[in-house]
Amino acid sequence: MRQLHFNAFLWGCGHHGAAWRHPDSPAERLGDIGYYEELARTAERGLLDAVFFADGHAVRDPAAGAWWFLEPLTALSAMARATERVGLVTTVSTTFSQPFPAARMLASLDHISGGRIGWNVVTSMFDAEARNYGLESMPAHEDRYARAGEFVDVALALWDSWGEQALEFDRNGRFADPDQVRSIDHRGAHFRVDGPLTVPRSPQGRPVLFQAGASGPGRDLAARCAEGIYSVAYDKDSAIGYRRDVRRRVRDAGRDPDAVTVMPGLVTYVGSTVEEARAKKAELDALLPTAQSLDQLSLFVQQDAHAWDLDAPVPPLPPLSEFTGPQGRYQTILTIVEKDRPTVRELLGTLAAGGGHATMIGTPESIADEIEDWFRSGAADGFNLMPPRYPDHLEDFVDEVIPVLARRGLFRTEYTAATLRGHLAG
Repeated sequence: MRQLHFNAFLWGCGHHGAAWRHPDSPAERLGDIGYYEELARTAERGLLDAVFFADGHAVRDPAAGAWWFLEPLTALSAMARATERVGLVTTVSTTFSQPFPAARMLASLDHISGGRIGWNVVTSMFDAEARNYGLESMPAHEDRYARAGEFVDVALALWDSWGEQALEFDRNGRFADPDQVRSIDHRGAHFRVDGPLTVPRSPQGRPVLFQAGASGPGRDLAARCAEGIYSVAYDKDSAIGYRRDVRRRVRDAGRDPDAVTVMPGLVTYVGSTVEEARAKKAELDALLPTAQSLDQLSLFVQQDAHAWDLDAPVPPLPPLSEFTGPQGRYQTILTIVEKDRPTVRELLGTLAAGGGHATMIGTPESIADEIEDWFRSGAADGFNLMPPRYPDHLEDFVDEVIPVLARRGLFRTEYTAATLRGHLAG
């Protein structure tokens, strides 16, 4: 029976922009590996497929909070020793790395974790990041994805450069069979790599590949190589459209669409009543710096939002066809307004917690109802959880929502596999 899959997206003090301001936030622990180990153990207690780190290569506004603190591969090496079953997914940029060291580090982590590593393939996007790597600006979008495609091909070849039976450990003869350790002799437009990899084949053979393809080239890359796809969809209809499109691309790439897990981002506020859940959101929304949030909203809607009544409904906005600014975020705002009818303050809070990702507010049963609806409607194979505030809101989901889904037969009641790939196949 097909079941749901969940990752916990680890992000600072939580995905709400004001989470670090909360009096109970773990802001002072962001450099403490014990904090992330505790989050991973919570995810493991909930039988989640994996925890996931994004990554960035430039400091944003220091006053707004530190999102990039510990380097994720370093952190995961410790978290692998603090957990037993939960998968561990890290982001590695194909624009700012080279295939050989990336493949080596990821294979090493797969050995350390006993086969629980995943790689989120990204091309990065900001010029400020590029300038930390000797570039004046980011390469063109198509160039980044061409490099990324070749990067993945080289990494896969390196992981396959050791045969499954290569290691012999014959103390009277050979350590490894030379015939099962092969050079890859790659000569491409972006990379020259002889191989073989210096790390023997890892427990999974190769880490699980994830990708967050939004553009056409991104979706094509995800369709060609990803086993898990992170997506952005605020409402069910757009999620259905995305999953249908990417599954078609997977099929066109000669792969089985059912072997690819599509996981939209999901922000949840869980309470014993809907009112209690809404109060949790309101508590965080009240911590937002209002002027800065209205500055951002004004930019998104291309009009001055500072005069809007914070506790009144969002004023009428022009249709997308009449909007001349960046349309992606504006379409998200129109969708949020149409779906939720928020006040201006509620809209600011929704944008601050996950932006355009699905947001579910309610009791464990009502949230489970929505998740089940998305799942059975073909909108998602699971979700990339984005708790507004860590650790409390992850614990709410693990302790309150997961048991409801398990009772309905929609989620596992125990781990049946030891590897991340095994979790996704279950």
